[in-house]
Amino acid sequence: MAIKKTFTKTKPVCKVTFSIEAKEAQTVSVVGDFNDWSAEAGALAKQKNGTFKGAFDLPKDGSFEFKYLVDGDYVSEPEADGSRWNDFAGAENSVLNT
Repeated sequence: MAIKKTFTKTKPVCKVTFSIEAKEAQTVSVVGDFNDWSAEAGALAKQKNGTFKGAFDLPKDGSFEFKYLVDGDYVSEPEADGSRWNDFAGAENSVLNT
């Protein structure tokens, strides 16, 4: 799993590329408070090597909770900037700082 952040000089956004290896998976999404936890809005594309990948523009100077949704199961990102307990989910979510 990996997260790549690219900051632009001309816009107040950070382009974040999420990738997760899930060769056996049918569908993978990144869901978080930046997309209202929508699997459809956070759908990742399957690459030939079995990795799912997608890029999203997020506001600079933000902190966002998220998880991967792999065939209906939530998966945390071990390389996230941190984690935060979420009472609604009853679990820790990965945290991304932009």
